[in-house]
Formats: sequence, C-alpha cells, structure tokens
Amino acid sequence: MKTLKEVSCGKSVKVKKLTGEGPVKRRIMDMGITKGVDVFVRKVAPLGDPIEVTVRGYELSLRKADAEMIEVE
Repeated sequence: MKTLKEVSCGKSVKVKKLTGEGPVKRRIMDMGITKGVDVFVRKVAPLGDPIEVTVRGYELSLRKADAEMIEVE
C-alpha cells in the first residue's frame, strides 16, 4: 500500500482509496480527489508539508497528514 505522501515529485498516480473519515475525508473529496482520479505531484516542500498537486486541471496544496489518507497505485 502506497500513499500520496510517498509519491515523488513529478510523478502521476491514480487514487485507489481514501482512508480518512468524517470532515477530513469530505474536505479531500471536495477538492476533487476521489477514487480513480489521476493526481500529479508538482512540488513537495523541503519538510514534506505542503504537497502541491494537480487534480482535474486544478492546482492544490495538501497537508502531509491529508496525503497519508490517500492510497494510490
């Protein structure tokens, strides 16, 4: 199992599953990050927080804790 947090910069992955619960999961889904969607990791801050990604043509910033809840393949 690999999470979005572990994906290196410049890689594109497909979302397999969201493991968060409640408001956190809802916030991730509101960003357009759902099962089957492609996520491109544009930039990772030196300490790993935030992670900047492109999803459905939108540029987003994710917290490291949120990225750990997104399983990818």
